[in-house]
Amino acid sequence: MPTGSRTFSGLLQTLGAVFANVCGYILLVLALLVTFETLGRKFLNISLQGVDELGGYALAVGSALAFTTALVDRAHIRIELFHVMLPVPLQMALNWFAIASIAAFGGLLAFVCYTILADSFDYNSTAPTPWATPLIYPQSFWYAAIVIFALVSAAMALHATYLLVTGNARALNKAYGPKEAAEEVKEELEDLARR
Repeated sequence: MPTGSRTFSGLLQTLGAVFANVCGYILLVLALLVTFETLGRKFLNISLQGVDELGGYALAVGSALAFTTALVDRAHIRIELFHVMLPVPLQMALNWFAIASIAAFGGLLAFVCYTILADSFDYNSTAPTPWATPLIYPQSFWYAAIVIFALVSAAMALHATYLLVTGNARALNKAYGPKEAAEEVKEELEDLARR
């Protein structure tokens, strides 16, 4: 694999790891808040008022960040029953089409989410909760995470297009093809060793 591809792949892996950690921290804070809310209601007769609202925002932002993490880790579901039996040029074309489709979807998602954000801004929309949070604030974080997904998927599609045009089937299939069973087993064993 060319040095540029290794650098690009390393950058993506770092980005995926950062987003996975951010998602983990978001969910950890949410779990602590829900625990405190539950115990406070049960034993102290107090409520934080709004943990469910924060939970919705946390899940929206965390899910949008997880799109990028799954993309970088090649964790999106792909049916590969016959993929390994196909000729290498056809595998290459299918792998390019898969990442190009995700990039197109990312662009469409960013566009549609922008219209939601713009509507919230234009109408000064607020959450129908006790806090009446102006939706522009949590939706901005959500939209930023969606835009990151769109940009990363577009960069990956451009990289895959470069590999396709230059005829580097091995690098394209390794970087954008479905994970093989041996690769997944190796990752699981490495993860087990880290624990």
